[in-house]
Amino acid sequence: MLVLSRAVGEAIAIGDDITVHILEVNGTHVKFGIEAPVGVNVHRAEVYRKILKRQGPAPVPAPNP
Repeated sequence: MLVLSRAVGEAIAIGDDITVHILEVNGTHVKFGIEAPVGVNVHRAEVYRKILKRQGPAPVPAPNP
């Protein structure tokens, strides 16, 4: 895991097209904004886990003969 320190108004770049902006720090809470292309889904981790659980196990691809 990469751990970075940022101040309000600063940002973190992920690849060429995702940016995380630090908007506010209030005690132990951090508010940030995420800029990502329309095709990139962004979810809180607990929401993403629920989505995956609802989808069930991923299908196993058939082997190539």
